[in-house]
Amino acid sequence: MSPASGVTGLRERAGALLAELAAGAADRERLRELPRAEVRRLAEAGLFTFRVPARYGGAGSSVEEVIGFVVDLAAADSNIAQAVRPCFGRVEALLAGPETDRQVWFPRFLAGDVFGNAGWETGGPNGAVGSRITRHGDHYKVNGVKFYSTGALFADWIGSVAVDEEGRKVFFTVPRDRPGLRLVDDFDGIGQRLTASGTTELDDVTVHPEEIVHRDAGEGRSPVTPFLQLYLAAVQAGIARNALADAVAFARERARPIQHSGAVRSVDDPYVRQAVGEISARAYAAEAAVLRAAGAIDRAWRDGLSPASLTGASVEVAQAQFFAAEAALKAGELLFDVAGGSATLRGHNLDRHWRNARTVASHNPRQWKAAVVGAHHLTGAEPPVNGLF
Repeated sequence: MSPASGVTGLRERAGALLAELAAGAADRERLRELPRAEVRRLAEAGLFTFRVPARYGGAGSSVEEVIGFVVDLAAADSNIAQAVRPCFGRVEALLAGPETDRQVWFPRFLAGDVFGNAGWETGGPNGAVGSRITRHGDHYKVNGVKFYSTGALFADWIGSVAVDEEGRKVFFTVPRDRPGLRLVDDFDGIGQRLTASGTTELDDVTVHPEEIVHRDAGEGRSPVTPFLQLYLAAVQAGIARNALADAVAFARERARPIQHSGAVRSVDDPYVRQAVGEISARAYAAEAAVLRAAGAIDRAWRDGLSPASLTGASVEVAQAQFFAAEAALKAGELLFDVAGGSATLRGHNLDRHWRNARTVASHNPRQWKAAVVGAHHLTGAEPPVNGLF
C-alpha cells in the first residue's frame, strides 16, 4: 500500500469501495458470508490510517473526519464497520500512548495490517479479567478464554489483556498465527452477525516483551474511551441512513399503496411520505449529533487533553450515543410502515436494520447514558471513569 495522500486521497479511495461494499451487504448477512476479503480491501486501501499523523506517513485527520467516514462505512455495511472498530481504536490508543509504541505499530497499519480485539470475558463481573499472564524467563505465557472478540477472525494481529502475578492488567498484541491462539467462529447474536465477535482461546500463548502495549497506569480520563463510544454511535447513524435508503428503494420499486389511500403509487401515499420523512429526519439528526460530538473530542486534543475538556467530550458523546441508538431503532421500525406486509419476507432482509441497531445498542444501556448526562447538568457530577464513558 502506498502512503496515504491526506484525507482527500483516502476519501477518494473510499468512494468506489464503499459502493461495492453496500451492493453486497444484505446478501452477505442473509447468507452469513464473512466479509474477509472486504475487510482486507479496506486495509489495503489505507482506510484505517486516517488518524495516523502525517509524519509517520498517515493522513493526520481529525476525529470528526474519521467518524464521518465511519458513518459512511456503516451505511454501506454496519457489520464491517463494527468489525474494524479495533483498528480505529488502536490508532487512538497509540496517539494517546508512548512514542515507542507508535514507532512499532504505525508501520503495521501503513503496511495494510488488520487488528482485532479479544479483551472481554464472560462468567464474572462486567469488565473483570480472568486471563493470566506469567513470566517464563525472557518471555511470558498467557492462558484464558475471551468472548466478544470483535474483528479477530479478519485480523493479522490480536490485542488482548491478562492479569499478571501482582494483579495488574497487562495489554499485549500477538500475531493471529501464534501457537496456542485459537479463534472460534461462534458468535450467534440476533444482529451484527458478521462482526467475527466469537471466542478466543489462549492456551499457553507466548508473549514477547516487545508485544506488550503500554497504557497509562493512572486513573485519569482518556480520549480513547469517548472515541470508542462515539464509534458505536457512528455505526448507529450509518444504520439509520441505510434504513432510509432501503425505505426509499422499496417504496419506489416494490410497495403497493393501501387500497383506501387513493394513491396509485406507494410514493404518493401521504403516510408513506410521512414515514420516509421521519426516517430521514432521524438519520440526519443522528449523524449531525455524532459529528458534533466528534468535534468535542477534537477540541479536547487541541486543549491538551485537559480534564475539563475530556469530561465535556464524554458528556457530548453520551448524548450522541443516546440519540443515535434511538434514531436507528426507530428507523428500522418505521421502514415497515413504508413497505407493507411483503417487506417482512426473509429474502428482502429488511429486518437487519433493527436487529443490527438493537445489537449495537445493547453494548451499553442507553438509559445510563441519559442518566449520566442528566446528573452532570443537575449536579455537576462527572461521568464514570471507565470503558463506557
